[in-house]
Amino acid sequence: MLIYLLGSRYCETDRLSNTAWSLFGQVPKGWPLVQAICDYVHRHIAFGYAHASPTKTAWDAYSERHGVCRDFAHLAVTLCRCMNVPARYCTGYLGDIGVPLDPAPMDFSAWFEAYLGGRWYTFDARHNTPRIGRILMARGRDATDVAIVTSFGPCTLAGFKVITEDATSAAHAMT
Repeated sequence: MLIYLLGSRYCETDRLSNTAWSLFGQVPKGWPLVQAICDYVHRHIAFGYAHASPTKTAWDAYSERHGVCRDFAHLAVTLCRCMNVPARYCTGYLGDIGVPLDPAPMDFSAWFEAYLGGRWYTFDARHNTPRIGRILMARGRDATDVAIVTSFGPCTLAGFKVITEDATSAAHAMT
């Protein structure tokens, strides 16, 4: 559990500890604290694919105020750890079940889990609303531990297609 309280490559607890305590020091511990952190990160960072960077850290996302889902997750994980809440980075696929249709295809996504009351709970600072249909691929300290791809030299994605379906709706259609 200690590993999920310590700083890591993308989660610089040393740089954000004072900020975290000034923002959240008076918030009740447990679920209210983690939700306050999600609310803050959700409001603080503007999402945009143009802001993706393989070297961006939680400190960078906090300072620049824009990024992609991994930046939201890294900042939230870091702030949780600063407040003594074990937090781990999650990566996977987040489909479009239960949300308005969007012509852009869904993509890999990042979110995080916080350890509260003896178990891990899922939080997503980017969307900041419950979502269904997450397909978890990996968990780790940060994106270093769970990189989607680790390559040396040029690498081109030739194709990618994931289809998600609401199994509840499919079961009702059969009856």
